[in-house]
Amino acid sequence: MGIHAIYPGPNLSKRSLAHKIYPYLLRNVTAQYPNHIFGIDITYIRLTHGWMYLVAILDWFSRYVVSWELDQTLEMPFVLDAVDQAFMRGTPTIMNSDQGSHFTSPQYIQRLLKQNVQISMDGKCRAIDNIFTERLWRSIKYEEVYIHNYANPREARAGITAYLSHYNTTRPHQSLSYRTPAEVYHSKN
Repeated sequence: MGIHAIYPGPNLSKRSLAHKIYPYLLRNVTAQYPNHIFGIDITYIRLTHGWMYLVAILDWFSRYVVSWELDQTLEMPFVLDAVDQAFMRGTPTIMNSDQGSHFTSPQYIQRLLKQNVQISMDGKCRAIDNIFTERLWRSIKYEEVYIHNYANPREARAGITAYLSHYNTTRPHQSLSYRTPAEVYHSKN
């Protein structure tokens, strides 16, 4: 009959009911310096046929993408790899995420606790609690992904790699007085 289901993309935010939820620590808190607050999230990247999944860790003070990983599955290792890479660059005081199963999993939580990172989680259905990372997703999708319509994972990886390099090092941000995230993140001030 030619009937096809159309849906907006995979649901990435379902949590395991057995996992602990941490409170949102950032109400009325503003990032004061690099590595003060990191936000982590996962989004899907549309391909011509299928999806890939992008996890990114963003420094809220500088808007610098500290680390990221792209994978064809939602298996846990790509999230843990991104966290490990981020901790090689810097350790935040607070790490904020949503309540998705990746971010409530014991493997993820143990990594943060081992580094003495305070754990903050968005309120249920509160995407605005992680607004800086949500804004990053908008930038990536409108300035890169939707323009290029990737045919395969190799094209997606090349495009995302180039875009995030541009985002960090050459794309000025109005909120940073027209400096780049890299300039602010690596500044000594």
